[in-house]
Amino acid sequence: MKTTVTVNGVPQTRDVEPRTLLIHFLRDALGLTGTHIGCDTSNCGACTVLWNRKAVKSCTILAAQADGGEITTIEGLAPDPAHLHPVQQAFWDEHGLQCGFCTPGMIMVSLDLLKRNPSPTDDEIRHGLDGNLCRCTGYQHIVNAIRTAAQRMRVPAVAAGGD
Repeated sequence: MKTTVTVNGVPQTRDVEPRTLLIHFLRDALGLTGTHIGCDTSNCGACTVLWNRKAVKSCTILAAQADGGEITTIEGLAPDPAHLHPVQQAFWDEHGLQCGFCTPGMIMVSLDLLKRNPSPTDDEIRHGLDGNLCRCTGYQHIVNAIRTAAQRMRVPAVAAGGD
C-alpha cells in the first residue's frame, strides 16, 4: 500500500507492506538509522520518535497508521551537526550518554516532556523517562541533561550569551 508521511520536514511516499512497522519504514525504506531497534516489544524506548509532535515508540505503530502524519527522528533535530538542538547539546555537556544506544529515544522523549512541561522537577523528569531504558548511565546524567536543556530552552538567546 502507498504511504505518505512527512519525515523531518520532507514528504516521503513509499509502497509498504500493510504490516510494516514505522521503525522498519524509517530505517529500511528511508535509511534513517538513528532511530534504534532495541527490543521489538515496546519495552526499551530506543525507537522513540515524534509522531505529530508527540513521542511514540515506532515499533508499536504501523507505517500505514502514520500515513498523512508528521514524523521527526533524531536526524531531524540538527540537520547541521555544528549546531545541535539544545537537548542534544545538553546530553553532550552533561554526559547523558555512554554507549549511546538509548540516546536517540531519550532525546526524543525529552523533547515531548519539555514541550508539555518546560520546567520539570527531577521527579517529573524521571517519570517522563518511564518506558525508556538505559543500561549504562544510572540515569542521573540523563536527568541532569534534561534539566540543563529545560533551563537553556527557557532562557532567551541574548541572556544565554551573557549580554
